Amino acid sequence: MAERLRVRDLMSRDLHTLGRNDEIAVADELMKMERIRHLPVIDEDGALAGVVSQRDLFRTALARVLGYGTSGQDRLMHMLLVKDVMSTPVETIGPDAPLSEAATRMIDQQVGCLVVVEGERILGLLTEGDFVRHVAARS
Repeated sequence: MAERLRVRDLMSRDLHTLGRNDEIAVADELMKMERIRHLPVIDEDGALAGVVSQRDLFRTALARVLGYGTSGQDRLMHMLLVKDVMSTPVETIGPDAPLSEAATRMIDQQVGCLVVVEGERILGLLTEGDFVRHVAARS
């Protein structure tokens, strides 16, 4: 049964995206509100441009540790744009790829998500959490 499962069977379809020129404060707030860890970034033409992860935002938050303080960190979060912290290139996969292929690519590339695309269209996101939920549901 597991070998027949495809990316489309586990991927998250309810997708939030960011623009390249959004402030990282927007990404931080959206991740907190929606309890998500990855956000695809689209360019001005709607094409996939990058991914912002909680890890990317964590690096920015290190500024606080380096002595900026809370108000300094808030200013920094409003000064920096998504394009300044997003990860590129983006690891993508098709919706009909086997889950085993997706898992192997995530491990090999050391990424927490794959953006699911068909041609130029973003269909969803496959995350480590999707795999964990699947295993938990089968237990």
